[in-house]
Amino acid sequence: MLAYQPRVIVNDSTLRDGEQSPGVAFSFAEKLAIAAALEAAGVDEIEAGTPAMGPEDVEAIAAMAAQAQAAEIIPWCRATRSDIDAAARTGVSRVHLSVPVSDRQIRTKFGTGRADVLARIGEMVGYALDRGLRVSIGGEDASRADTDFLKRVVVAIEEAGGHRFRFADTLGVLDPFGTCDLFRELARETDIELEFHGHDDLGLATANTLAAVRGGASHVSVCVLGLGERAGNAPLEEVVAGLSETLGCATGVDLMQLAHLAEIVAQAACRPIPDNKPIVGSLAFSHESGIHVSGLLRDAGTYEALDPARFGRERRILLGRHSGRAAISSSLRSIGLEADQQRLERILADVRARALSTKQPVELSELALIYSRSDVAEGIV
Repeated sequence: MLAYQPRVIVNDSTLRDGEQSPGVAFSFAEKLAIAAALEAAGVDEIEAGTPAMGPEDVEAIAAMAAQAQAAEIIPWCRATRSDIDAAARTGVSRVHLSVPVSDRQIRTKFGTGRADVLARIGEMVGYALDRGLRVSIGGEDASRADTDFLKRVVVAIEEAGGHRFRFADTLGVLDPFGTCDLFRELARETDIELEFHGHDDLGLATANTLAAVRGGASHVSVCVLGLGERAGNAPLEEVVAGLSETLGCATGVDLMQLAHLAEIVAQAACRPIPDNKPIVGSLAFSHESGIHVSGLLRDAGTYEALDPARFGRERRILLGRHSGRAAISSSLRSIGLEADQQRLERILADVRARALSTKQPVELSELALIYSRSDVAEGIV
């Protein structure tokens, strides 16, 4: 492991970008509960919503700011005076302003060009600072922007008094190698903070986020469970675990809280947590394969690189079509039963047959029933 950053700051956008997932809408109470859970888990910054959406959003962001003890509450805004004014009404001390930086988006949204974007950055950063707000700037569609222009953007932010540039892979088109190279280039141009915001259209959001940190990003933008538009964003739980395991980077997030946090967000979003979701899925630390289980029972490290206890989880041995004798024997002992080799073979055959017919793992209660039936088969009463 290599420690590329001594401490990576986590900015969670579940309440902003996450709520932009089709069909997801958090109530006032749910927003406060999610913000409280994020803070309890040690998330540094909470992107709490968009004040320009209306008075209800202003009220919710203000309530989150009033409740927060350690996490910084940050509204997301367009780079306009009216959006900044709305953010100021929430009583926060920080604001994030977004501007398009790819030629295509600049032309479509503003009908202008690059010079206009640079001028807007200077003007709107200055306006926000005059309102008493610290300012970060997000470059929308940065992954399709000209790299030399991005360098001019970060310099413009620094000169205007902004403290951070968020590089947004808005359409999820980057690969980790290109992401790392881009951040190395940007880091050479500026001393302001660099943040990466990745979308998961190609399933690379987590990898791209880690690559950005390797290249020089000090901040990461994530969403619990990878919520967000289209295929979603980089999942908080994957990124913080990956930073620790692959780069040796520390965050303020308590890994033990990730499963609980995922459950709160999943319930509010009415989105089930996929069984095989890394870190927080019900099967993330479950094993069925006979070869795997045989190794695990002797040395957990043979088939587990992640210790489930670090995440407040437990290892589960599931019985099914691919189970072996070691799994059956261990499961029987866990419920106080023993079987000789001949009986074990019959039970294993019955377990595999049941798993094939039901297409579900065989529970311990079912194993006990199969065991009792084997008594009958042996003529034991």
